[in-house]
Amino acid sequence: MSLSDPLGWFAGFERPLRVLPRWGAALVLFGAIGALVWSSVAVSRYAQFDAVQKRETVEQREGRSDVDLYARINARMSEGQDYYTAALAEQRADNYPTRPFVTVRLPTMAWGALLWGERGWLFLAITLLGANLLAWIAAPPRATLIERIAVGLLIVACGIGATYERVGLVHDLVAGLLLSLALALYRPSRWWPALIAVALALAIREIALPFVLLWVAFAASQRRWRELGALGTLLALFAIVMAFHAWNVAEARLPGDPVSPGWQGLHGPQIVLNSLIKLTPLLLLQPAVAAPLALLPMLGWSAVGGRQGVFALVWFAGFGLGMALFARANNHYWVLLILPAYAAGIAFVPRALADLARALRGPTRSAASSAAVAPRSI
Repeated sequence: MSLSDPLGWFAGFERPLRVLPRWGAALVLFGAIGALVWSSVAVSRYAQFDAVQKRETVEQREGRSDVDLYARINARMSEGQDYYTAALAEQRADNYPTRPFVTVRLPTMAWGALLWGERGWLFLAITLLGANLLAWIAAPPRATLIERIAVGLLIVACGIGATYERVGLVHDLVAGLLLSLALALYRPSRWWPALIAVALALAIREIALPFVLLWVAFAASQRRWRELGALGTLLALFAIVMAFHAWNVAEARLPGDPVSPGWQGLHGPQIVLNSLIKLTPLLLLQPAVAAPLALLPMLGWSAVGGRQGVFALVWFAGFGLGMALFARANNHYWVLLILPAYAAGIAFVPRALADLARALRGPTRSAASSAAVAPRSI
């Protein structure tokens, strides 16, 4: 691999943890142990803060939630109002911000509800979960049968929100199912199904944009020009849609409408892990136990290798960093954009531990002999 393609070079390792030097493997292992211990303590404390914030929000909203807001918008539309008039009227009435324009959801799911109703969205979400199950069982490169079974179980367990009867009002959940499907479907020789899934996710939730930008970086690094051109076209269409959306929001906005407090939460990784706990079956466990389990998939994904493993690792880490920096306490639902794919990483934790143990033992004599005669490459 050429150093002009660093992403492709790194993705060329089938078992990246296995090829680490001893000091590198020790660093990863002890770093992971330290992070797991830290998460248990830090998230337990953050969960107490989050509970207080949640009570205050419920009191301010008088028990009404975001889902209720979107349901009322859909009800207005069913009576003949256009989306932007309905959305801004309801957000204004409930003291939800309408400025900047991204505080108003894209109309995609509301238009869908008008066409096929909430039952239609439920059917589509369950179908997407089923597609994720099939795609992810087949997706992991060089996975064992046990790993594939574990991946399937984790996808279903952490994608179970697709069966929520009001799923058509939860934008991030549907977008997350689509992004997870895109990650599973991508093949270098057949990338268009993943592109369709990503385009649909972007049409529902604009914060799916970082996934597309990461894909652009991979395609550019590997000089995949047709792929890059298709992604560029998608980004151009997205820019047009967002400009249209911004114009419509501005037209329906009134001078005294509420303004967003901004996104400068700086809550740290705790908000990411706590959100994962709240929105997966980990909710059944105490935060001190659940937090390390919520962090473990990162170790698992670091062991997968190949393009899929590297892309997943960078996507999950990057999204987590963005959420740690910008999410407010009530933005916990953002984490749905990495589910259920993120959770599948737990299936590869045994592989990660085995590869780290092998790296710590050092190369075998046969491996050392092979390395001695192997040609160097830049």
